[in-house]
Amino acid sequence: MRYTPITILTLATLTCIACASIGNPDGGRYDEEPPVVVQCFPKDRSVKNDKKKLSILFNEYVKLENANDKVVVSPPQIEAANVRADGKRIKIDLFDDLQENTTYTIDFSDAIEDNNEGNPMGNYTYSFSTGETIDTMEISGTVLNAEDLEPVKGIMVGLYPADSSFSDTLFTTTPMTRVSRTNGSGRFVIKGVKPGKYHAYALKDADGNYIFNQKSEAVGWDTTTLVTSSKPDIRMDTIWRDTTRYDSIRVVPYTHYLPDDVVIRLFLEGGQDQHLLKTERPVPEYFTLYFTAPADSLPTIKGLNFDEKCLVPEYTQHHDTITYWVTDTMFSYQIDTLSMTLTYMETDTTGKLVQRTDTLEMASKLTREKQRKEQLKQIEDWNKEREKRAKKSKTPLPHEENPYERIYLTMTGKPAGSIDPNQNILFTASEPIASIDTSKVHFFQKQDSNWIPAPFLFLPVEGRKKEYRLYAEWQPKEQYSFQVDSAAILSILGNVNKPIKQEFRVRDLDEYGALFVHVIAPEDTALVIQLLGRSDKPVRQLRADKDGRADFFYLKPGEFFLRCFIDRNGNEKWDTGNYAEGLQPEEVFYFPQPIQVKAKWDIEQDWNIRNIEVCKQKPLTITKQKPDKKKDIKDRNRQREEEKKKGKSGSSSHNHGGGGSIGRTPGFR
Repeated sequence: MRYTPITILTLATLTCIACASIGNPDGGRYDEEPPVVVQCFPKDRSVKNDKKKLSILFNEYVKLENANDKVVVSPPQIEAANVRADGKRIKIDLFDDLQENTTYTIDFSDAIEDNNEGNPMGNYTYSFSTGETIDTMEISGTVLNAEDLEPVKGIMVGLYPADSSFSDTLFTTTPMTRVSRTNGSGRFVIKGVKPGKYHAYALKDADGNYIFNQKSEAVGWDTTTLVTSSKPDIRMDTIWRDTTRYDSIRVVPYTHYLPDDVVIRLFLEGGQDQHLLKTERPVPEYFTLYFTAPADSLPTIKGLNFDEKCLVPEYTQHHDTITYWVTDTMFSYQIDTLSMTLTYMETDTTGKLVQRTDTLEMASKLTREKQRKEQLKQIEDWNKEREKRAKKSKTPLPHEENPYERIYLTMTGKPAGSIDPNQNILFTASEPIASIDTSKVHFFQKQDSNWIPAPFLFLPVEGRKKEYRLYAEWQPKEQYSFQVDSAAILSILGNVNKPIKQEFRVRDLDEYGALFVHVIAPEDTALVIQLLGRSDKPVRQLRADKDGRADFFYLKPGEFFLRCFIDRNGNEKWDTGNYAEGLQPEEVFYFPQPIQVKAKWDIEQDWNIRNIEVCKQKPLTITKQKPDKKKDIKDRNRQREEEKKKGKSGSSSHNHGGGGSIGRTPGFR
């Protein structure tokens, strides 16, 4: 086949293009410059503006990252503004009427990036005024969850003027005047503020009206009157040569706006709206009702096809989850669906508790018929297995009771094995307990090789129908055995237990450490001190004495954290606040460092709860809401240069190909 000069030239050109596109060898430097504002319409910080269509022009194509979460328009817009990226422009359409003599700010946070490389512009705010002047003051601070001091992200924070006409009802009737939203560290900055005095509020705004009008909305407010001010200040900026070395530190002057240390504790009020959330009946023996909020009393049930007297309730402390056990098993075998009326208290549309009656049809997911079939299958399988064992052994097997012939009550104790010297063991039954024959319950202590009867108590846990606790005078390094004879425990369904035997060893005192905490607080401050694990959950809790001391004994070696709260009402529980009553939630504090407990060590720890700002107290180790990752320019050019240097130092000087290398990417075949 003959090739013409034109054909050869075309093939060579295509080959070069193809080779050049594969692997993209050094196609110029990456763009590492952030977008730059070229022009704004109207001009940034302009006055006497009456336009509601706004635009910002950049020197390159841009995009908005998480605009719904990051971009905040202030004053708040009842009809949400339309903010979007369009090529090299960001366009903003405002739909609410513009207020007279008002500064408007569109705070983009760090949402603006260039479209190609994603280089962040950094925090940017565009502003204008409808009046003669533009307001530039700022108020900033932190929003924390009141119960555990977690930073709260994405919460709306707003201001109301604290003038002579100020009323606490504004928060429930009038939208905020200036707003901002918290970042991943719980920080907020409210910009475009007119000089004056203000009150600050935080709101998890469920319906987007910028007022507190639902109990389901988390809320918080600062109790002080905030006075705006500013002062000249400087900050140190580090100029980095690369990721590990800095080039220089420069002094940057700026205007420092105050106050910048506002702390708002966010909480959800008690007394949430009460409704019947759902009902469940997984098996015929019981059904469960779930309510959205605590109640003062149990609902009333009237059976339509059964006698409601056969129902035995088991409920949580606040009656928000209630399980009804069906004790009339003979009758319930005849019906798969229990029909009843349920009368309970529900919150109406006006927020008041009213009586409501529903008709319920409680059908079991597992019917009696299917339940019985499963039991017969288990009996049959057990008998077949026994026959196989008999044939294999060629001798008659001793009599064994088929474990599936009847339903047994099970009862398990936690923990098992080794226990602490101050620990009493909890036993939980599979069904509510009707009675226990104490003559069939035994407790022994091992002395030498013999088991000797020892004193003990086996008592029901108050308010829990399925739980009993074993109390004894535990001695370190000693062994104990707890035994319950067959049929000693009778459930409300008529089932009895199999024999129970559980042995325990009490750990040696040398395996533990101790922590003695002394909280420095004003006299007559009622404190509850909690010892926390790494999950931020209490593992121990003690009421401090009048001197602020709490002693934690028998601690296993490990890392612990400390939290305390001021127990205003002395109920040893953290209590939330109430906006209508002007009641703040009980104050919570964290010890700012972990405490390492070692075996055979006693630690004395003084703790001044107000020595460190509350927003800096909680250790980052147990803080679940981590700060937002800082968006930096990607240093891809430097990385590529380093890769080139590495490649050159490791390359060979020999040419094994023997041909030209036009358009060829190193390593490409």
